[in-house]
Amino acid sequence: MYKGKEDLNAAIHLQNGEECILIGYGQSMTPIIKSGQSVRVIPVTKDTELEKDDIVFCKVNRHFYIHKISAIKNNNSYQISNNHGHINGWISRKQIYGKVIEIL
Repeated sequence: MYKGKEDLNAAIHLQNGEECILIGYGQSMTPIIKSGQSVRVIPVTKDTELEKDDIVFCKVNRHFYIHKISAIKNNNSYQISNNHGHINGWISRKQIYGKVIEIL
């Protein structure tokens, strides 16, 4: 199982179908996830259910994040935000690489 940071390497492992343990840094997801805390992430496939408030590993405006889905439009456009209400932007499903299934 790949262990690493929220970056391109993690995205590649998830795209290859590999479950990952990722570490995010910063205060944007507190108190749910603390800076330096690990999370278990599974790959997002066409069959993965994505819902509002799911925590995902994604890419928004050239930056990788472990953030929340704060809104969904037409089941194909996802608004990504941190846990303090800051909206990072809207992305497509193909920019969501993984879904957090456990906070370690």
